Amino acid sequence: MDYAAEVRRLKSEKNAVVLAHNYQRPEVQDVADFVGDSLNLSLAARETGASLVVFAGVYFMAETAAILNPNKRVLIPDPNAGCSLADAVDVEAVRRWRERHPGGVVVAYINTRAEVKALADYVCTSANCLKVVEAIPRDKPLLFLPDKYLGMYIAAKTGRPMDIWDGACHVHERLTAPQILTKVKLYRDAEVLIHPECGCGTACLVELPRLGVEPRFLSTEGMVKYVRQSPARRFIVATETGIIYRMAKEAPGKEFIPASEEAVCEYMKLTTIEKVYRSLRDEVYRVAVPEEVAKRARAAIERMFQFA
Repeated sequence: MDYAAEVRRLKSEKNAVVLAHNYQRPEVQDVADFVGDSLNLSLAARETGASLVVFAGVYFMAETAAILNPNKRVLIPDPNAGCSLADAVDVEAVRRWRERHPGGVVVAYINTRAEVKALADYVCTSANCLKVVEAIPRDKPLLFLPDKYLGMYIAAKTGRPMDIWDGACHVHERLTAPQILTKVKLYRDAEVLIHPECGCGTACLVELPRLGVEPRFLSTEGMVKYVRQSPARRFIVATETGIIYRMAKEAPGKEFIPASEEAVCEYMKLTTIEKVYRSLRDEVYRVAVPEEVAKRARAAIERMFQFA
């Protein structure tokens, strides 16, 4: 069966769109109407006239799309596509922090489940987390969750005191400064792009300038935009390797070197072209968020847009 052709046929018949995250398999990206990061994909779903949305990503991303698109039917091809970072949060512990800090502010990274976003004052992305945190008065207690490496990066850049949740993306956590330094020494002409979730972040802020290299800390969408416009021809990319497929398509003729060939998210790779086809054909698996949770989570997300 030509699954790609069948997916395109079903999209037309059912007034549907397929959204694919930057880390998805190449064949899934190829049938998507939009490829991007989790927030931009959720916004793309809101702007499209389609009534059916198939989100090729992990579960918290499909939840975010459902929260921002309450009048659309949102499906995920594999409901087991989880996220180690999103799963790191203990919702009851967040509630207890709020009770201990009645005037405090909770900033939740977008890589969180709906019930966590509903407890937050602000949601943020890796692209605007600095702006969000800098806008919060320094005398207010602040909890940043769930990524400790992104939290440490924000703390290092802003000097702001805050409580940082002890969570991590298992893929980004394994990207270390020695790996980056080794690649830099091999490819001296390469620019270095680092996702701020990476475990190497704070060390690279110190070590790479000593080698005459200024790393760029960028979201996945920021990385794609940067390589399109940069005059550089070679890039070391410290994030999940799936993004390199999109980079190569959008910036042809340039070379992209993964910081680690093993930086692969098995949850992202659960989604296959066959599963996308089945999701469209059978309209499975629907992602629904209880309205009261969705309402509070939506408010935290909407507050973020002023920092877009």
